[in-house]
Amino acid sequence: MPTGYRSSRRGSKSAHKSKRAMKTAKIRNGADSVFGRTARTVRAVLYLIAWAAVAVVGAALVFVIIANGVNSIARWQAQQAADVAASPDVQEEKARDNLLIIGSSEGVAQGFLAVRVEPDNEQVFGIAIPDAAFIEVPGQGFERVGDSFAAGADVSMAAVSNFLGVQFSQYISVSQEVYQGALETQSLAGVMNAVLDTNLKESEQTDFAERLDAISTSKVALVPLPVKPITLGAQTYFEPQRELVADLLQSWWGVTMGSDSDIIRVIVYNGSGEPGVAGEAAQLMIRSGYRVVDTKNADNFDYEITQIVVQNDIPGTGEGVLDVLGTGTIVEQRTDQQVADVIVILGADFTALTSQ
Repeated sequence: MPTGYRSSRRGSKSAHKSKRAMKTAKIRNGADSVFGRTARTVRAVLYLIAWAAVAVVGAALVFVIIANGVNSIARWQAQQAADVAASPDVQEEKARDNLLIIGSSEGVAQGFLAVRVEPDNEQVFGIAIPDAAFIEVPGQGFERVGDSFAAGADVSMAAVSNFLGVQFSQYISVSQEVYQGALETQSLAGVMNAVLDTNLKESEQTDFAERLDAISTSKVALVPLPVKPITLGAQTYFEPQRELVADLLQSWWGVTMGSDSDIIRVIVYNGSGEPGVAGEAAQLMIRSGYRVVDTKNADNFDYEITQIVVQNDIPGTGEGVLDVLGTGTIVEQRTDQQVADVIVILGADFTALTSQ
């Protein structure tokens, strides 16, 4: 090895370089260590944030699934309840305390008194509908409700039921004098002794007679249906103001005006050409709790199979109508119109059923 000044100088330079290198390496390692710890900390934080986000999203999904499940169950239960409430048996049971009293003279209807005999509180409620009230008569269109009686009391019951949204399947016919006397005295005592015609059995007449005769006039409320006179040509009609008896319908029969969410609305078309079938089908629908909003002829009379065109998204709608009619093919045809939920086009198959 060389000796002397140069040798020492070289050694000193080498030592300095070595120290600087070691110092630089130490600084770099320290920086790497700091940055490493920082990076690890950041990664850990991001990891925790990611897991927290996953947990939140998961919890949200679970909540949505549970909520949808609960809502689905609630909708299913509501639909089941609605189906039960709309079943013919339930409708018939609800109509057991309802009675339509028809005042007539020489076979012509003069007025209709829709009555509920309240069994628990021994009260009688009734709405008197004038014969000139202009309403929808199943199978005949809009006309004087009095004219419906010419086709039979069943047609009148269907018309009144459809108009009020209350099921009537029992009726009695009395003279105009007895009818007017009941309204004036606010009493139905003795009215069952003056029956001219009825679809009640003898035992049912006796039961009604006993109940009506035992109720004092203080517990009887027979009110006229509010109407507005209108003139069409040479004829004067009365336009019913159904909304004015909304509170009475709600209190007496539990019918909410303007809320038909639980009532399926139906339009019935005659597609077979057989006279009267639209009216017959409309009466069937009304007796089963449906609201018939119109009856008319179809675009032609060549329909062989009845078409049940479902235009709402309520499950079971088509099946319910099919059960009532006893025949037909269900067609799903969604629409935003607010007039009817179902359009029924009667075919020759329904005509065959009615002719049996």
